[in-house]
Amino acid sequence: MIRSTVASSDGIDAHTSGARVTSGPGMELPDLVATAEARAKSLGFELSSESEVGGLIACLANAVPNGGRVLEIGTGSGVGLAWIVHGIGSRTDVEVLSVELDNEIADQTRSASWPDWVSIVVGDGADLVGTIGSFDLIFPDAPGGKIFKLRKTISTLRPGGFLLVDDMDLSVHSDPELRNGLASVRERLIEHPDLVCAELPFASGVIIASKRRI
Repeated sequence: MIRSTVASSDGIDAHTSGARVTSGPGMELPDLVATAEARAKSLGFELSSESEVGGLIACLANAVPNGGRVLEIGTGSGVGLAWIVHGIGSRTDVEVLSVELDNEIADQTRSASWPDWVSIVVGDGADLVGTIGSFDLIFPDAPGGKIFKLRKTISTLRPGGFLLVDDMDLSVHSDPELRNGLASVRERLIEHPDLVCAELPFASGVIIASKRRI
């Protein structure tokens, strides 16, 4: 979700996120995700990634190759990041970088317990993408790097890598400017010659794209 909220410090143990795979009705959330969602709820924040999207991003994170890198744009209260960490599990060969525009939000989310291979940095995704290397999995969940500078985001995706965007069900957005921006995102992804895309009509609407190897 495109979001901005303040997260509190609650001492999450990211190294013991649980082995429960989840996302459908009646299925339990991984411990790390449940803690992050409880934190968001306590703050009255309602725009965290849906469980269906989280389960998908966790599966993609699990498939990141050895020595891979993951980028999330829009840390927020850390729900999406918790899903990524859950997917990677006990591996230590993967680097995860999460970008947050708001310094206070970044500080409070950073103060939770994350594995050593997770970094939360402050900045605008639109400015940072292109300066922080290439990635095997990208989850742009903020305007910068998604609605703005999407082409730059795509350029940093490694061959065979995946990019996942949500909030793509245009029918649920009443703001014409946002709706038009997301429509442009869809068009640029679907028509990009280096991407193979699939539209998934669940949750808030998802497009998953893989970068061609040749």
